[in-house]
Amino acid sequence: MRSERKTRHRKRFDLRKRTFYLIALMIVMLLGLASRAYAGMLPEFWANHAGDALWAALVYLLVRMLIPGYRTWICALGALLLSFGIEFSQLYRAEWLDALRSTTLGALVLGRGFLAVDLVRYAAGIIVCWGADISVLHLWSRNTDTNSSKEENR
Repeated sequence: MRSERKTRHRKRFDLRKRTFYLIALMIVMLLGLASRAYAGMLPEFWANHAGDALWAALVYLLVRMLIPGYRTWICALGALLLSFGIEFSQLYRAEWLDALRSTTLGALVLGRGFLAVDLVRYAAGIIVCWGADISVLHLWSRNTDTNSSKEENR
């Protein structure tokens, strides 16, 4: 009986986490698109670097949304490897792949050309998002612990 309750609680918790990551993913996606669309209004540093860092943060959030039960550092490493893999894939030139990259969605997902500085931007974006994720999860677990202890005292 107790393990059944734990399983139901775990599924609800994973659903809440997935919902949280989906909302965060949408916000980061909008910020990333805005950083490209309104680059002229941003300070030069942010205009040059924010889009790639936000793209990598989006990859991290996508990984967390798909596998919320995994440890955060494993998801961060997976997102970093995926981001680096996509960046290094830009060194490979094939007609079909270049045709895909010439579309708007293809350029947003796969990029257009290899830039070594993008690797630093990706790492920064993932590290910042990973740190924010750890902080939110810590606050979430503290809040959950506080609420459960209040219920026990009733």
